[in-house]
Amino acid sequence: MEYDDFKAFEHTGWEHVVQAYEDYFGRLTAQSHGALLDALRVGESSRMLDVATGPGYLAAAAIERGATAAAVDFSASMIAHARQAYPEVEFQVASADHLPFSSESFDAVGISFGMLHFPQPEQALSEAARVLRPGGRVAFTVWAGPDKAVGMQMVLKAIETHGKLDVALPPAPPFFRFSDPGESTRALLAAGFTDPQVDEVSQIWHLVLPETPFHGLMRGGVRIGALLRAQESSALTKIERDVRASVAPYEQHGELLIPMPCVLASATKP
Repeated sequence: MEYDDFKAFEHTGWEHVVQAYEDYFGRLTAQSHGALLDALRVGESSRMLDVATGPGYLAAAAIERGATAAAVDFSASMIAHARQAYPEVEFQVASADHLPFSSESFDAVGISFGMLHFPQPEQALSEAARVLRPGGRVAFTVWAGPDKAVGMQMVLKAIETHGKLDVALPPAPPFFRFSDPGESTRALLAAGFTDPQVDEVSQIWHLVLPETPFHGLMRGGVRIGALLRAQESSALTKIERDVRASVAPYEQHGELLIPMPCVLASATKP
């Protein structure tokens, strides 16, 4: 399946949530960047490509290690925002499945929480393999499954209880496909990589009440945000109330500390 409608839906969404994504998810997703760069073995003299860069955090973190970095995102709004914050990074508007770089031009390709947004993730991995030099590394992060990513779990459970999951959104790849270590391993091997490794990285979502994962996902995301907005008004009120009750065990002095681990998969180009 090509998922063309899904690609257009995602593109439109990410053009309009730049600041909200940074506000709600910036501190959270950056918590795994150290582990991701370690898996890529990024250091001085490394040339790294950050795919689906969003606000540019991963590329900036690579530069802090002494590497040089290029970065792409299909959202022109994201790239404009990132370019202002990190002028030392070579940013381009481009899709993960058609990278504007020569073959064998990078030592490392990192994808921080991008795989679940790609209509053709296999093609993205093939492009990563193409632009990597022999011996280069690829690594990506995705959310752990909802049994572990508590913020996701409480929102999806509330939707299932009070609303509906089957709403009029474009057909899309499974959101948690690569949360399965076996699936991440299979995809890396199918793209021609060797020695795949899959680990889990702890992350904590810091939110300040009265905001909860309900607000973070509705305002700072695209797919689950659209799912929430598609609910009937009465159901949405119940969903918000249910999530507010669910966060009580994670409250400390007016803040929420919610477990949101990620899966980190990496491999080598032979």
